[in-house]
Amino acid sequence: MNTVLSALALRVLGCLIEKELSTPDYYPLTINSLKLACNQKSNRDPVLNLDEGTVKSTLDEIITQHLGRQRPEADSRVPKYAHRMEANFHFSKPELAILAELFLRGPQSLNELRTRCTRMHVFADMAEVEQALAHLGDEDFGPYVVTLPATAGRREARFAHLFSGNVEGGATPEFFPTTARTDVADLVALHEELTSLRREVQDLRERVLLLESTTDREVDVKK
Repeated sequence: MNTVLSALALRVLGCLIEKELSTPDYYPLTINSLKLACNQKSNRDPVLNLDEGTVKSTLDEIITQHLGRQRPEADSRVPKYAHRMEANFHFSKPELAILAELFLRGPQSLNELRTRCTRMHVFADMAEVEQALAHLGDEDFGPYVVTLPATAGRREARFAHLFSGNVEGGATPEFFPTTARTDVADLVALHEELTSLRREVQDLRERVLLLESTTDREVDVKK
């Protein structure tokens, strides 16, 4: 993927996508509305405090890369702005929702994405989230997202976008078929079964060693 955007451009794009999907009646956005969206204290990481000049110059950056445009509105004298992500990349609504979340909050897990995307798109199940991520990570389509390597203290894999450049250690998202999915209870049961099997193996080893020792002593006595 050749498109590389600044952190501010990603914040502005993420806000445009979010507002289009969550509050379509108020989209496209004026500079002031976009500034307020960029500086929201909820659903943003990090929280910013941008002024209108910074938002406008960032919009110019996006428009130069053909990812945004000023949209004339017959009923408004104030310029309004929209993104052009669908036109450029042919993303689906679920894919746009995921990208907006990644632009606005950074790397996230499957569960986080499904929960946080609700205001933009309600995923029917985890399989739909996986399907969207798998398509976004397909090298023939992009790739636009990658799976991050596991880190200490995190049980779930996280996903990151590639619109700010390659992510070190990122790998193409891979998923098991939905029919092969296991939930937490299944994993706990498997762990307990494995622990039990290990104990049985250890017990058998100790018995074999005891039998071998007894046999050796009996042989020595007979000699």
